[in-house]
Amino acid sequence: MKDKAFVDTNILVYLYSEDEAKKRMLAYDAIEKYDCITSTQALTEFTNVCIKKLHIRAAVISNSIDEITAACTVVPVEQETIKKALELHGKYGYSCYDCLIIASALTYNCTLLLTEDLKNRHVIENRLTICNIFSE
Repeated sequence: MKDKAFVDTNILVYLYSEDEAKKRMLAYDAIEKYDCITSTQALTEFTNVCIKKLHIRAAVISNSIDEITAACTVVPVEQETIKKALELHGKYGYSCYDCLIIASALTYNCTLLLTEDLKNRHVIENRLTICNIFSE
């Protein structure tokens, strides 16, 4: 049985980055290795980065979203998740957007949070481990 892992926005972006071949391969490997979940928040952030930083055309982004949703379960951000994020922000000090990602991972019972941005190996609520797949 695969570990359940929440995929943060930056991992999704590396799947489609032309500049970071090694990180792209590590991101693909992670998607294959784990039972992956991501959120509507991460997809929205992914879309924004693809438009503004990677300058990818809308049709290509749309196809990328289809590929991501085929590989990952996509969950919505609910009111209770936002409230949990506020609680986590007060407890751990991460940004509100990062706490929303963390709260989503906790809400959907993930054991890993795949990201590049947060403190590697930090355990949240004694059940979610932050994992920087690029530092291993």
